[in-house]
Parts: sequence; C-alpha cells; structure tokens
Amino acid sequence: MDIKEIQSLIKFVAKSGASEVKLEMEDVKITIKTGSAKTETTIVQAAPVAQMPQAAPVAPVAAPAAAPAEIPANDAPAEDDSKYITIKSPIIGTLYRRPSPDKPNFVEIGTEIKAGDTVCIIEAMKLFNEIESEVSGKIIKVLADDSSPVEFDQPLFLVDPS
Repeated sequence: MDIKEIQSLIKFVAKSGASEVKLEMEDVKITIKTGSAKTETTIVQAAPVAQMPQAAPVAPVAAPAAAPAEIPANDAPAEDDSKYITIKSPIIGTLYRRPSPDKPNFVEIGTEIKAGDTVCIIEAMKLFNEIESEVSGKIIKVLADDSSPVEFDQPLFLVDPS
C-alpha cells in the first residue's frame, strides 16, 4: 500500500463519518480515528518496507449540517423542545421521506402517528430500511431533508407525545 492509497483511505474515512477504521493486511496495520478536531492515523508495519512514510494527520471534511426541512411560518421565540420525543436515525445512510418518488411523504408536520408507524426509509448499502416510530403522538418538526445523508443517532423528527 503506497502513500497515495493511504491518503485516499484517510479522506474516504473522514467523509464517511465513521469514528474509527482498522485495516490489517499482511505487512501493514492501519488505524484511522476521526473526531471533531482532527483525524489521527496510525500505521504499523510488521516488516520494514522501503519508502513507507508516516501519513500526516488530515483535517476531516466537515459533514453538511442537516438543516430543518420545514421552518415554522411564525417567528416565535425558540420553543422548549425538552417536552418532545426525538426520533433518531438508527443507522448511517440516505433518508427518504416517501416510499417512492410518486408517493406522498410518510409523515408531515401535524401528522398523528402510533408506535410502529413507518416515518421514513433509510437506504444503507443498497438496502432500504423502514424506520418505525417507537412512540405515539403528533409530528412537531421534521429535522432532516428528503434524500439527504444521515448519521447514526441523528435527530430526524420531533414528536409531541401528549
């Protein structure tokens, strides 16, 4: 594995949002850890290999922040969201708010949901996973855009359980 392949791997891991990746090959072990401040790479060689410089730490590429999909029409002061339940992404992938492009969204602001209702789909590695609500209530906010990448544990919806 040459330095260009290692640098490419570091960039890929930083973009993917993974927190740690370990790669072990016959003569090289690579560990890449990413965090909010920096990306740390450790390379361990089992046998000395000529021209294998240490890869310098690379700053991670910042993932785009998920903007709220819908903003309330009034400019009221920010609400206290602590009384609401957050539906979070259980996996990393691409969020889809509708079952297919020609169908309506699973849920909108104001939609009453029950535990077990599908609220969206997350595609991960070509598998489409239906995300079901674990609570009953009314959708108050949609926190992720349709067809946008989502991270593990990223808030997707706010639900008023009352």
